[in-house]
Amino acid sequence: MYSFPVLFILIVTSICEGQHEKICNVFPKDQNIEVGSDARIVCQSSCVQGKIFWTLNNIPIDERLSNTINSSYTLLSLKNFTRHSATLQCHSTDTQQVLGGTTIRTYSKPSKISCILHYEAYSVEGKIARPKMNVTAFSDHLLVEWTSLSKNCEVKYNKNILKSEHCRTNITEVESCTNYKISVRCALDNAPWSDWSQEKTILTKLNKNNVKLHLWRKIAEPEKNGVRKVHAMWTEIPSTCQGTFTHTIIQIPSQEHMRGVNDTVTCGNSTCEVDVSQDTHRLNLTVFHNNALLAKDSIYVPAIGESLPQVTDMQTSTLEGVILVSWKAPVQSVNGYMIDWTHNGNQYYWKESKYTNITLFDLLHKKPYNITVTPLFDDKTGHGTQALHICSTVGDPGNVTIIDVQTKDKSALVSWNMSQEACSGVVVNYMIFYGTPNGPQFNVTVDRTKQEISLKDLSPETEYSVCVEAIALTGTTKSKERFFNTKKFEFILSLIDPMLIKALSVCGSIIIVLVLSVGLCCTIQWKKFREKPVPNPSLSSVALWLSASHQKRTSPFQQFNEPSESLCERVYMEDTQRTSTPSLATDYDPLNPASDQREEYADPAIIPVTDVQNKEPIESVETLYQSPGESTALLSSDNTPLNPYRSQSSVEITSTNKQCKRLLPEKQQEKTAPVTVYITLDMFEQGQGR
Repeated sequence: MYSFPVLFILIVTSICEGQHEKICNVFPKDQNIEVGSDARIVCQSSCVQGKIFWTLNNIPIDERLSNTINSSYTLLSLKNFTRHSATLQCHSTDTQQVLGGTTIRTYSKPSKISCILHYEAYSVEGKIARPKMNVTAFSDHLLVEWTSLSKNCEVKYNKNILKSEHCRTNITEVESCTNYKISVRCALDNAPWSDWSQEKTILTKLNKNNVKLHLWRKIAEPEKNGVRKVHAMWTEIPSTCQGTFTHTIIQIPSQEHMRGVNDTVTCGNSTCEVDVSQDTHRLNLTVFHNNALLAKDSIYVPAIGESLPQVTDMQTSTLEGVILVSWKAPVQSVNGYMIDWTHNGNQYYWKESKYTNITLFDLLHKKPYNITVTPLFDDKTGHGTQALHICSTVGDPGNVTIIDVQTKDKSALVSWNMSQEACSGVVVNYMIFYGTPNGPQFNVTVDRTKQEISLKDLSPETEYSVCVEAIALTGTTKSKERFFNTKKFEFILSLIDPMLIKALSVCGSIIIVLVLSVGLCCTIQWKKFREKPVPNPSLSSVALWLSASHQKRTSPFQQFNEPSESLCERVYMEDTQRTSTPSLATDYDPLNPASDQREEYADPAIIPVTDVQNKEPIESVETLYQSPGESTALLSSDNTPLNPYRSQSSVEITSTNKQCKRLLPEKQQEKTAPVTVYITLDMFEQGQGR
């Protein structure tokens, strides 16, 4: 650290001397420096004109390391010099003459060297020998004693220093069952300190006054029989404390009828499981040290459904690995608050506070904590208010995994999933990186609601790589890179639009449904048509139809105009356009003069008709037809082997008592011709449709 000022003095001295002499030289000579330190060398070039340059082991040095002070002096700075030995020379640029040189050597300081000196008397400088020390441990302090020629001494214990003007001192601010390292040094007036005495390690004893149990409990939900499990916990006595320790918990119910019924449970060093009923209880913890009472504490366990106050408006926040908790105090006056927290439900931490806020430190990284705040009163506790799953720190998003890649000739469908981890960052969006191994890389971004993407405009039969990166406000997570090959280009498939295929599929489905519906309707109508009854022509017969005026008076037949009759059951009349409707006479009434006006009809196949030119009256015989129940004769013909109709020849019934002859006027006979009438009486088989 003093090399540069010394070098500066040498430069100034050389400048003063050089004003009278023109010499060339390099200084300082033969330096020994530590490995890794800096070296500075000056070249005096008063004997030559022009610039100079440096060489290290005959190798030119960069000019930027050289700094010209004036026309006669140049300073070279070498930083972090690590060569074991090197020769440094100064040269003239014009003449290449060596103006001077020096040698630089390096050394390393030795390590792990210790030196123990024993002083029995004064040294030459007045430094005294280090003191001899003895330490005794008590329950509440440490006694340190030593021997020295001076009373001006210092006592060091666990990085703390205590001054003393005597040869003994007490260390009172010590913790129970803790190891302390102690040493002493002394000095005469205006003299250097002696070396520290030999260090001693001593274990402090258990201080009864320092034992604080801080008993607390966590109550589980009641079982079907009303029994509740209470997890009692307290501050553990350090394991370094010597002796035997016994922990017991006594249950004391508050009901009068339960007084005197106390259950005693022997517990471990810091926790205990106790079963209590649904009533109010008090748990008393007692700790014995070597069968002597050391400390005791108690805690209140409320009954099921007991009305107790609790805190409200509980707020939590996370900042740089710590959790900030705040709440609103109940209306009732409280003595304090008990805050407990856990990350796994088995290991609990708790702390008492007088304020309505607390900061939780020393939390595990990326762990969700359940925090409960319970108000404390004189002899009771209130109900706890809980905040669940509060993360100490929020890390990167969960792991991203590409699960499938469906390839085509010019596109690929990439899908992935996201694992949800505790206290991981919320994904804002995904960024997909893809490209060929030796080509450009592309990327596309999708929002967090999507976990698949179609990569388009790819080259057929080409290898691509793809990876997905999840982006959150707290960091990013990237999936493993996956490779895939696009398929061979197919011209026909490339012309078919997937949306067109979907539209054609929907339309085809609709057409198929319509065709099936129409076919089903046609089938039902055809079945009904096939089952409709068809008239049987073999059950038809022939009769003569009466006129309308005669039907009103004497017709014994019902008109065939009933609404229930079908077209097949109506009367078919031949040549109705040529003549008026005839009527059928069944009886002759001589007393009725109107009967003279009746027209007489007869079947021309049976009754011969007189020639109209002779203008003779036509005599007709009244014909009666059988009912459907009567026997009928089939009409046979020479030309027709089988005729399905009934015989159309009328069955003549001639009355012996009365001759039913009806005469028409001569003019009427000329104009009227006999008409043959076919009447269907019963066209259906008997019993059909009935």
